[in-house]
Amino acid sequence: MKRVLVVDDSLSVARQLEKIIAESGDFTCVGHAKNGAEAIRMNHSEDPEIICMDMNMPGMDGLTALRTLSVMDKQVKVVMVTSLGGVGDKFTEALKLGAKNVISKPFEAEGVLRILREL
Repeated sequence: MKRVLVVDDSLSVARQLEKIIAESGDFTCVGHAKNGAEAIRMNHSEDPEIICMDMNMPGMDGLTALRTLSVMDKQVKVVMVTSLGGVGDKFTEALKLGAKNVISKPFEAEGVLRILREL
């Protein structure tokens, strides 16, 4: 099973995503970080293969963390999570910085799992 780290400042959103991941049978959730700085630390300690990271969080946002992670760990695959519907400059910037895809809120389980399985 692929190891997934969930990064979102909203506990309810994180729990929803963790539930989809856990029930898939293909992935296991190795932890939950509340911001980009925690995600970077947990990438070292938990060694996830995939990080599902919210774009907008207090402290260090997802795009800033993505910049750091893409330099520090060439193997990890980052999927950005956004309520922006995957449009606009942030979406384009995330892909340029190395994000593999974008998952839109609210979540649709099959869509989330399809994106994760493609990685």
